Amino acid sequence: MLDKEFLPPTERDLLELIAALLADPAQQDNPLRSPLARLLAHSEWQRERLERLVRISDGYQQVARGESLNLAEQYDRQLRRLEKLARISDRYQNSLREMSEALKVAALHDTLTGLGNRRFLMERLKDETERASRKGLPYAVGILDVDHFKLVNDRFGHEAGDQTLCKIADAIQASLREYDQCGRWGGEEFLIILPDTSLVHAEQVAERIREAIKAIALDFSDSALPGVTASIGVTAYQPGEPYSDAINRADNALLLAKEAGRNRVELAL
Repeated sequence: MLDKEFLPPTERDLLELIAALLADPAQQDNPLRSPLARLLAHSEWQRERLERLVRISDGYQQVARGESLNLAEQYDRQLRRLEKLARISDRYQNSLREMSEALKVAALHDTLTGLGNRRFLMERLKDETERASRKGLPYAVGILDVDHFKLVNDRFGHEAGDQTLCKIADAIQASLREYDQCGRWGGEEFLIILPDTSLVHAEQVAERIREAIKAIALDFSDSALPGVTASIGVTAYQPGEPYSDAINRADNALLLAKEAGRNRVELAL
């Protein structure tokens, strides 16, 4: 039945009056009784229908609020997930950059001595040649070869030979200026690049390196090595030539140093 507490007072009073008249035995034969009964039933049906609609509407609003809340929660979850993925991506990108830098360093450096390798030296030669051509500045190159290095390997083993090369690499680096470059050219050969340096000054640097190598003390398996020395060929880059020409002149000067008795510096004009 219809809950009349929700009806306006005037309408509620009217419905109660009609219900009372219909229930009155004296009105059983009244010709208006049947239409009024039908009208009352229709009114109650309309009210019940309206209440159902209200309940449906309220339920829909609750569902909508719930769905809205669920969507907000889903959005927050997705946002947190995207933020996590972004952090993972950032770490991955940083790892890739670090790996790329490590691979680049490894590709340009000698694993034994830590000096630049032949590829590194070729790039530096190219850079110095371009700079010399652009600014008209001189530079010098030197090729160093360890004297009788095979005897070290044969007598004390390759591990002793590796230690010797590392000590020589340290001696070369300690004898150079901050802006000079050196690297392992191959085997027991080292290449030295001296920017903004004339042949006269390059000879002085080469002599300093030769003396530093001669002063290295080596002691393997309780047997002291008599000493290690190096021969060095030095030349100055000539404007307009490919740097390979300068390398060839330095190499020829190195051969002259070997032929002249080793442990010496030879210049090539």
